[in-house]
Amino acid sequence: MTENFTSTRVTLASRPIGKPTEANFQIDRKPVREIADGEVLLQILFLSLDPYMRGRMDDAKSYAAPVGIGDVMEGGTVARVLESRNRSYAPGDIVLSHSGWQSHAVANGNDLRKLDPEKAPISTALGVLGMPGFTAYAGLRNIGKPQAGETVVVAAASGAVGSVVGQIARIHGARAVGIAGGKEKCAFVLDELGFDAVIDHTDANFAHALSASCPDGIDVYFENVGGPIWDAVFPLLNDFARVPVCGLIAHYNGEDAQQPDRLTNVMRTILRKSLTIRGFIQREFADQRPDFYRDASQWITAGKLKYREDIVDGLENAPSAFIGLLQGRNFGKLIIRVSS
Repeated sequence: MTENFTSTRVTLASRPIGKPTEANFQIDRKPVREIADGEVLLQILFLSLDPYMRGRMDDAKSYAAPVGIGDVMEGGTVARVLESRNRSYAPGDIVLSHSGWQSHAVANGNDLRKLDPEKAPISTALGVLGMPGFTAYAGLRNIGKPQAGETVVVAAASGAVGSVVGQIARIHGARAVGIAGGKEKCAFVLDELGFDAVIDHTDANFAHALSASCPDGIDVYFENVGGPIWDAVFPLLNDFARVPVCGLIAHYNGEDAQQPDRLTNVMRTILRKSLTIRGFIQREFADQRPDFYRDASQWITAGKLKYREDIVDGLENAPSAFIGLLQGRNFGKLIIRVSS
């Protein structure tokens, strides 16, 4: 019976002021209720950690409701069906769910997507073949629209979204310039992912190096970071450049309140250069997911789309891993292995 299962959970204990700390999280255990008709009991295998989760920790207006104090932190998961009262799913099925930071969950079968472990490692459903990969695909396809011969620049180029952005840009015949932090990440972007150039944003001469690597300017800038990286990119944008705004990780902790107001200069440049700067959430383009699954799978098979996963074992390590993610300590798509 379902009631014999107990779920280990990571809940939001308090709202962070600035950078999150482990004190903002609490780990507890709670019995799992019995499933009802149409529901399934899930054992979580993998949990995705993503920068957007920092925004959910604040009680602020956004495109999604915040996590409540005492509630399970939200997040995408890959899970195994343990029990089912839904005719579409059987025990043993592997599914993509949004069950959050916990070891077991009850889910409505309508919110699940069945995965085929024979086609790809199931963890990829949280990365290159999941929300991050689709974010890159949708942002480039609908906003960036890279053309052959153009220059596409992407920050956080070794990460789950940025790594896919640059590779798709090259598939479309564009020149991909990545921005990453540290020699190891930069070498991965250049040598493994095949970007045309990569710039280390920790280099004291970063802005000059970026300019030298983009002699014809920048036609598409995929924004994941903001902060000083945006300051270096913005003067290099060409007329009619497109900027998909995916994330602003440099600003998530609210540490830029004392920064100068750049709005007037930004608006003047947008007008003068006819720039397109468009924020987006990947679910806006949900109808394009079948195209993404088809294209990305073909590119992986052909060796045109590569990926790296940073897997941390143990749900109890999720808070520290997430804090590290916001500081750029991960290398590749950050995933918690909750259960073997």
